[in-house]
Amino acid sequence: MSSEHRPADTVPETKPASPPTATIIPEGEHPIREQLLDREALKVLYRLRDAGFKGYLVGGGVRDLFLGKKPKDFDVSTDARPGELRRIFRNSRTIGRRFRLVQVFFHGNRIVEVSTLRSHSEGAENGEGDVLAANNTFGTLDEDAFRRDLTINALFYEIENHTVIDYVGGVADLNRGIIRMVGDPGLRFHHDPVRMLRAIRHAARTGFSIDPATFAALGEHASELMLCPPSRLRDEILKDLHSGASRAWAEQCMATPLWLTLFPFLGEGGKGRVREMRTMLLRMLAEIDRINQSGTEEKPVHMDDHFLFAVLLLPWAITAFDLPGAERLQGARFHELALALRQGVEECFGTPFNIQRMAKDRICVLLMQLPTLHHASAGGKPPRWLKGKSYYAECKRFYDLFQLGLGDRSAGIAAEDFVQPKAAERVVTVISAVETPSSRSHGRGSGTPVFSRQPGGVFGLCRKPAS
Repeated sequence: MSSEHRPADTVPETKPASPPTATIIPEGEHPIREQLLDREALKVLYRLRDAGFKGYLVGGGVRDLFLGKKPKDFDVSTDARPGELRRIFRNSRTIGRRFRLVQVFFHGNRIVEVSTLRSHSEGAENGEGDVLAANNTFGTLDEDAFRRDLTINALFYEIENHTVIDYVGGVADLNRGIIRMVGDPGLRFHHDPVRMLRAIRHAARTGFSIDPATFAALGEHASELMLCPPSRLRDEILKDLHSGASRAWAEQCMATPLWLTLFPFLGEGGKGRVREMRTMLLRMLAEIDRINQSGTEEKPVHMDDHFLFAVLLLPWAITAFDLPGAERLQGARFHELALALRQGVEECFGTPFNIQRMAKDRICVLLMQLPTLHHASAGGKPPRWLKGKSYYAECKRFYDLFQLGLGDRSAGIAAEDFVQPKAAERVVTVISAVETPSSRSHGRGSGTPVFSRQPGGVFGLCRKPAS
């Protein structure tokens, strides 16, 4: 019987029954060098070694170094237990419920996350259940490798011999440019559907192609994605919108049923209209990527979540409400459109992704002011009342992005508009502890403060004796 038609209760476990053999890649055959590692991560690895434990650089750090990229984070796995880690690293704390992680703190707000090697976390991987097992079972190096999602993220780098340890063919997949799940992709997606989004994410960020078996499983299990908690889906989508590879992410999703599973409202309006709106959306996402990629440590850029959500919703709003419209709406007609738009945002996006009320309100503002700015552009300047609003600048940026989506190459938005001030540069208003006559309240209850005739008074205030 083929694996495609095998009943769930006969599907073999992902981890082989016999102890697997690792492929050891010596230093001369891989591009990772110790000097490329973060200084803090090296301190953690050497401290573990000196304490008698084994430590490994794992996950995305190994993958990025292998590809010649600078990792954003360096994660470490070890055979030391969380309690032992806390004794080794006094500058640390334990986090996590389902599995405990230890965060080691360093100067400059640098954090290295250290996890204990885990066994296969899916006790139900052989078909005995439908959900991930909530366990804290510690394991060996090979067990930790087989419980990871993607082969390219299941590599270990050790500092003793400077070798890369590979149990799942991750190095071969890196060399060939392949995104492949560890084990049976259908079974792994069934137990945690969010893994489908991770496979798409890494394909988008690396430019790799998805393994045929993994790609087929994406289509078979796409409908299971909406069984995940709305807030979890929202957070995963935001990671991709902020990643600087949102266009590639959208293109990868559009090539699978995942896109319309997540956003069924983006499939309305007929094939021609859908194709036109997708082209517009991809142009806008490309501009967003340009801005996100322009950020530096000195000048980090950040787009608000509601702005990015409004971009995703714009094709739907254009199709459903004929935005920006042939004429400018005012009065009762504007109010009716606003109510309908708010209801639509709630039904198709707010509830499915657990969006906060403030974010939904700001999304609606961006969409509602699009017609106003569009018709005002013919007259050369926006209405005075709109320019006086606190949200005008953001609405103008959103409209410029819309124009770029329509194909206006002269349109676009400046990355400087999204630069975030560094913590040391932020202006902090300090309220003086000394009361001045102009700052005293003249409302009810103001007047003489509470005094006491007792020695010391109340709050250090004592009534002066009558002279």
